Amino acid sequence: MSAEIICVGTELLLGDILNGNAQYLAKQLAQLGIPHYYQNVVGDNITRIKQAIAIAMSRSQIIIFTGGLGPTPDDLTCEAIANFFDSPLEEREEVIEELHRKYAARGRVMAPSNYKQALIPKGAEILPNPTGTAPGIIWQPRPDLTIFTFPGVPSEMHRMWEETAVPYLKNQGWGQEVIYSRMLRFWGVAESTLAEKVAPYLDLPNPTVAPYAGKGEVRLRISVKSATPEEAEGLIAPVAKEIQGIAGLDYYGADDDNLASVLGDLLRQRGETLGVAESCTGGLMGQMLTEISGSSDYFWGGVIAYDNSVKAGLLGVNPEDLEKFGAVSGTVAEQMAAGVRSRLGTSWGVSITGVAGPTGGTEDKPVGLVYIGLAGEGGAMSVENRFGARRGRSLIRHFSACTALDVLRRRLLVSK
Repeated sequence: MSAEIICVGTELLLGDILNGNAQYLAKQLAQLGIPHYYQNVVGDNITRIKQAIAIAMSRSQIIIFTGGLGPTPDDLTCEAIANFFDSPLEEREEVIEELHRKYAARGRVMAPSNYKQALIPKGAEILPNPTGTAPGIIWQPRPDLTIFTFPGVPSEMHRMWEETAVPYLKNQGWGQEVIYSRMLRFWGVAESTLAEKVAPYLDLPNPTVAPYAGKGEVRLRISVKSATPEEAEGLIAPVAKEIQGIAGLDYYGADDDNLASVLGDLLRQRGETLGVAESCTGGLMGQMLTEISGSSDYFWGGVIAYDNSVKAGLLGVNPEDLEKFGAVSGTVAEQMAAGVRSRLGTSWGVSITGVAGPTGGTEDKPVGLVYIGLAGEGGAMSVENRFGARRGRSLIRHFSACTALDVLRRRLLVSK
């Protein structure tokens, strides 16, 4: 038995709203161990919704709808479902009473259009909505098919799913064996390179290992189906440990970790502090660091040295070196890192200077050329990176900030 998600709403097709409901439901189904192979997005049109139902019925036994339960004329989900199964819509008095109660509690009078939300296919159970006005349904129009409907508002859908749908499914025998996952995270290695290194693990049946990539980061998801978290951990842990050993320093964390949080933990453990100097990233690295709660334990501050006068006047970069080598150079990156470390009195200084584009590049210094400086007690060094103009300004800045964090992370790990 498998489930299928159908999200209803023309706004989803137009890209006006990000379809976070499908992502949420997919994760929830995995936690219940319910196979889920298909998702569909359909606009506010009865004919097309019915076509989506017909397709879903041919391959799935649980169909989950989100959206289209409101009071306006384009909210058509319940009407389309009832029409498809040739079932009349019934006005449910208990829904009307609940709607009046909610509007009265808000000091408002219910509009006549809201009566539409009380129209439920005959024989369906009401799936209560504790926070909004649109109830859902749980319906088995056929013995081998269960239909759930939820409003499109994420907060309403989440609560309805957790409080009613999950207990219902567990009562039907689901959730006895669930899917557990751990996401391993890597930086500084290409997806293809990592996939080659861990190729034997990509063919495992249980746990399974699958690669993902995005915005410079590579991830490996290790998933296992088991009856208990303890059993799952016993299957996942050895595979994760072996992969981490193969990846070496390219592996930086798991699950909700990010480069800033992992670097922060290392600095805190060592009792060391950090200051940053940024040119082309304009404070992005500092933003990443300060998004971590408690980062004041180790992050003391930063300087956005966009203009050369700030690099020289505030960070102490030699004007002659700026003239000779240019702002985008290893020499300047090193002096920026040493300068911010000296000015702030921190254990470490990290700097970024580069050409983020799309303008400003030359043959010698093309768009995407970025230097990262690192200064510590033993002196300063720099690393040259060529991120490529094709990535665009936003990604070049993102890659630069993340790589700068990663440079210090690797230094701390090898200097334990």
